[in-house]
Amino acid sequence: MTVRPDAGDQAGHPAALLAESSAVTRAAGFRGSLAWGLVRALRPSQWVKNLLVFAAPLAAGALTDPDVVVPAAVAFVLFCVASSGVYLVNDSIDVEDDRRHPRKRFRPIASGVVPRWLAVALAVLLFAVALSAAAVFTRPELAWVLGSYVVLQLAYCVALKNQLVLDLAVVASGFLLRGVAGGVAAGLLLSQWFLLVAAFGSLFMVAGKRYSELVLVGQAAETRRTLQEYSASYLRFVWSLSAGVACTAYSLWAFEMGGVREGVPWSTLSIAPFVLAILRYAVDVDKGSAGAPEELVLRDPVLLSLGVVWAATFLPGVFGA
Repeated sequence: MTVRPDAGDQAGHPAALLAESSAVTRAAGFRGSLAWGLVRALRPSQWVKNLLVFAAPLAAGALTDPDVVVPAAVAFVLFCVASSGVYLVNDSIDVEDDRRHPRKRFRPIASGVVPRWLAVALAVLLFAVALSAAAVFTRPELAWVLGSYVVLQLAYCVALKNQLVLDLAVVASGFLLRGVAGGVAAGLLLSQWFLLVAAFGSLFMVAGKRYSELVLVGQAAETRRTLQEYSASYLRFVWSLSAGVACTAYSLWAFEMGGVREGVPWSTLSIAPFVLAILRYAVDVDKGSAGAPEELVLRDPVLLSLGVVWAATFLPGVFGA
C-alpha cells in the first residue's frame, strides 16, 4: 500500500515519530551497507585467536623483552590480516551451505551484502600484504610459517574440510601455527612440551567445537558434510584423548621447569588450575555449548576465574625459573 507524505499527520502521529522511523531505516541501511558488510566479513571478533602468537614468548618468560614483544606484535597483526583473508575465501566458497544454516545465513556474503568476487579480490590483496610484509619486515621463518598457514587453510576451504580427520587436523594446525609464529618471529627456541600442549590443546578445542555443532544443529548438519560422518562418540573420543595428552604434556613441562621462587614450586602448582580449566571447558563441550570457544570463555565466570588462578601460578613459575 502506498502511503502519502501527509498520511502520518492526517492520522494524528507526531512529527517526532516520523523522524524516529526515518532514523531506524537509515540505521538498518547502514547495517546492510557494503562497507559495514566488508568489516563484518573480515570477522574482527575472531582476531582474539591470534593472541596465541604471544604464547611462546610468555612460556619462555620473555614477554617483557622489547626485542621479543615487538616481533610477536608484528606477527599478531600479520595473522589478523591473513586470517581475515581466509574467512573471506571460506565464506565465498561456502555461500550456498551458509544460506541453509540458521545462523550463518546472516553472514555478509551469504546474505548478498558483499559480492563474492569482491570478497575474493580483497582476500588476495590481504594475502599479498601479509606475506610480503612478513618477508620484508620480519624474519624469513615467519614468512614460511604464515605461508604454511595460508596454504593449509586454503586447502581446507577448497577440499580438506570434507575429509574426515584431516579437517580436524588442519583447523587445529591453524592454532598451532599461531603459537609457533610468535616464537619464530622473536627467534625463540620452542620446547617440545610447548609444541605438544599447543598441538593437542588445539585439537581438543576443535574436536569440542565440532561435537557442539553436531549436538546443536541436528538436521542442519548437512551444512557441514563431515558432521554427517562423525558420530558423537567418536568426537568425544578425540577431545578426550587430546585433553589427556595436553594435560600430560603440560604436567611434564611444569615438573621439568621447576619454577621455584621463595621456596614455592609455582610451575607445579599451575598444573591444578590448568587441568581444572580443561575439565570445566569439557563440561561445556559435553553440553554442546562450545561452538564458539572465544565466546564461551568470556561468558563463563568459573572458567575465567580458573584462568586467573592459572596465570597467578604460571607467571611466577616462568619468571622465577
